[in-house]
Amino acid sequence: MATRALQMLGEASPWSLAGAAAAMALLWLAAWIAEWAWWTPRRLRRALQAQGLRGTQYRLFTGDVPENARLNREARSKPLPLGSHDIIQRVQPMFSNVIKENGKFSFTWFGPTPRVMIPDPELVREVLSNKFGHYGKQKSSRLGKLLANGLANHQGEKWAKHRRILNPAFHNEKIKVPTYKK
Repeated sequence: MATRALQMLGEASPWSLAGAAAAMALLWLAAWIAEWAWWTPRRLRRALQAQGLRGTQYRLFTGDVPENARLNREARSKPLPLGSHDIIQRVQPMFSNVIKENGKFSFTWFGPTPRVMIPDPELVREVLSNKFGHYGKQKSSRLGKLLANGLANHQGEKWAKHRRILNPAFHNEKIKVPTYKK
């Protein structure tokens, strides 16, 4: 059986082999896209819901990006009432609506990636301190690294070195706004 398969492979034309390779590449690409755009977001949604978070429904490929853009356009088309300091509905209408519908701890979708809203300052501090490596930084694309290669993109020793360099710039005395007397 195996010898017959090898004989057939030896007799196959280069075009049929190229076609088979192209078919395999297309099949691999389709599986990768299905994993990236459908299975992974479904798995992440179930994991977030298991932890007690509620959020928006995932939309294939785009997530909440089109809905967010639509709500932003609507909010900016209407003027703010005079004397109103409630700007949340105007600045971030999507997040405002999600919090009203799903509570303070909820999530939205940025493409196939969930974005979890964390309103508690202590939890935010825990995420930002990241001493144990539980919360990794988002990977930048090559174009993103080319356009913005700074402290936000670095990790580990390189991050620590750049943070030490920048630390003096954020000292209390340097960021104080001078008060002028009239």
